[in-house]
Amino acid sequence: MRAGTLSAGDARSAINQMTLRQNNWSLGAYCASYCRVVTQHHTLEDTSVFPHLRAQEKELEPVIDRLTEEHHVIHRVLNDVDTALVEFINNPGDFAPLQEAVDVLTDTLLSHLAYEERELVEPLARYGFYEGQVRALRR
Repeated sequence: MRAGTLSAGDARSAINQMTLRQNNWSLGAYCASYCRVVTQHHTLEDTSVFPHLRAQEKELEPVIDRLTEEHHVIHRVLNDVDTALVEFINNPGDFAPLQEAVDVLTDTLLSHLAYEERELVEPLARYGFYEGQVRALRR
């Protein structure tokens, strides 16, 4: 501005654009972190919890099979959210695709978690998972 190559209005616009871009980066970083936590949670279940429960009670196999398949669906939905985030960064004025992807993720996760808690909390407690582990799995 001092050199006369930029007006105060143009400087404000540039700062606003950087703030918007930073918000988009923050949103992307938050999403990446959230996706990582969900993936770690599902990996723990798939590699440790579910094999333990299968070995203890064969009747749980249909429940575990459904939850394992839902993990794959959730992974695809998380990829859809990531795709929508990239699209939003490229077209920051259009929130609709991102909102739709987040809504699908919300519905998918809530349904999955409700089923998981209804079907597995009691067997987890019964077969060697103490309350602290059950609470950690719910996160």
